[in-house]
Amino acid sequence: MKAVGVVVEYNPFHNGHFYHIQESKKQTNADYIIAVMSGNFLQRGEPALLSKWSRTKMALQGGADIVIELPYAFATQKAEIFANGSISILDAMKCSEMCFGSEHGSIQEFNATVTFMSNNEEIFNNNIKRALKQGVSYPKAASLAYYELHGRETFLDLSKPNNILGYHYVKAIHDQAARIKATTIQRTSSDYHDQDLPSSPIASATSIRKALFNSERSLDEIEKFVPISTKSELQTYIDHYKLLHSWELYFGLLKYKLLTLSRKELQQLYEIEEGLENRFVTQIKSSHTFQEFMENIKTKRYTWTRLQRVCCHILTHTTKEQMSSIQTNPRSTYLRLLGMTQKGQHYLQSVKKDITLPLVANLSSYSDHIMELDIKAANTYAMIFDEPIRSNYMKMEYSTPPIRYNEETQAFN
Repeated sequence: MKAVGVVVEYNPFHNGHFYHIQESKKQTNADYIIAVMSGNFLQRGEPALLSKWSRTKMALQGGADIVIELPYAFATQKAEIFANGSISILDAMKCSEMCFGSEHGSIQEFNATVTFMSNNEEIFNNNIKRALKQGVSYPKAASLAYYELHGRETFLDLSKPNNILGYHYVKAIHDQAARIKATTIQRTSSDYHDQDLPSSPIASATSIRKALFNSERSLDEIEKFVPISTKSELQTYIDHYKLLHSWELYFGLLKYKLLTLSRKELQQLYEIEEGLENRFVTQIKSSHTFQEFMENIKTKRYTWTRLQRVCCHILTHTTKEQMSSIQTNPRSTYLRLLGMTQKGQHYLQSVKKDITLPLVANLSSYSDHIMELDIKAANTYAMIFDEPIRSNYMKMEYSTPPIRYNEETQAFN
């Protein structure tokens, strides 16, 4: 009985994700797929296109056996903390392997890079500090520091987003002494940042989201790139909620927060540094859309993704103090079960006694400081709905049991 873990967002689930699940099983000879999935807000600092409950349904229909939520405290973080939180969950779920997509496609170089960087950590960190003083972003500084340290004959291209995440997954396994073997699958066809739909049936989630918003939520343009189950779930969500989530819908809430909090209050929020609060408050007054606001605050030093994450923390009022424990110990304290197949339920019954973290199926049975952030994120996510949908959605955080999917009948129980 072997489980392989995958770390996902499924924003939305598409053909590339289905390929990843199938190849993960094939490469590892696993019996079960355990997906750690971000909740309401994502690593690039964006609200998820549709709810975690709908994306859980997509995941189960697409081949995942168990879906565990990656808490907000990790899901909206830079690659290092994101990866550590994810690996801590997969390790607690007794996954013997994990499989991630990468531009490189060979695990040997990831292992070699982690070993090399571990042996040269002090020099590497000094190189980063020197690069940051030149005014570049942290990802750019880390990439420059790596190439300066290792020279032109590098193991990995650490300017590529999935290679960066993969490196941090492997490093987290090493740092946590997790009993997980890492493997990787080379990404096919579309690049992570591709904006336009390709001719092949595998498209980036970015291009799919762009097509959805450009076509005013019409699904015809994307049906080639997603499973039928994804198209169906998207349509159900649109019919019920009359929207798909985007930053533009939350812009009024963000503007309200920035114009009513004092500069001192803003300084207490997570990732507000080096006077960013002044730039945010100045630019929000004259910005008419979220896109315009982001273009106005963008600098060479701060990436678009980093700034979006800051906006998330402003929106959810997440403070430095609330995140302080995550900085020192970036590991999850619980396992929030979002859904499972019949196979997945069998796996849980087999390993339940060995799972070292609380397995949470009902929020009334567990509470801690990390989960409090999840609840705030869920409430914030619901704010764009009209009543009574808004209040009903907030109740779902407490009232929704783990989703159960019967693979044989292809029905939810």
